[in-house]
Amino acid sequence: MSTETIYQSAALTRFRTEQDEWMFRVPRIDDGIKIHSLIASCPPLDENSSYCNFLQSSHFNKTCIVAEHDGKVAGFISAYLKPDAPSELFVWQVAVSPDMRGKGLAYRMLQGLLKRKHLQHVVAVETTITRSNEGSWNLFRKLEAANGKKGEVSVFLDEAQHFKGRHDTEFLFRIPLNKNL
Repeated sequence: MSTETIYQSAALTRFRTEQDEWMFRVPRIDDGIKIHSLIASCPPLDENSSYCNFLQSSHFNKTCIVAEHDGKVAGFISAYLKPDAPSELFVWQVAVSPDMRGKGLAYRMLQGLLKRKHLQHVVAVETTITRSNEGSWNLFRKLEAANGKKGEVSVFLDEAQHFKGRHDTEFLFRIPLNKNL
């Protein structure tokens, strides 16, 4: 599939509520620093280098999504197809601006991402979440519920074994997608 076709099928969608309107789109390289600033405003998310966010908004942009509100980046999901399992989408980070939380934006972005034509072959979503990140647990439990409640949680990176006490345990949440729902 050509890049042009991917951009056309994933280009712009809009989501409206009574109070707000968001535009969902494929990130562009010039979004990198805006995405970096957004993530910095969203603890407990790990703040990676701005270079990482430039790569996400260029090399990996077809599996990422930006939500704009009033011309500003209000939300971002970074994800990628797993190299050894290209029918599985790994969601790296979900960031929603603090003033846009509680409006369903994260779930709408995730739905928008999964509806892209070039991701229709995806059969499972995976992510990692620390025990204390209630917002992420709620988001992915909602996705799990919408897909038949068949998710599985396991330890991915252990606080003691992998992080040597420098980071909380990251739990892998694997959600098979029910294409019949």
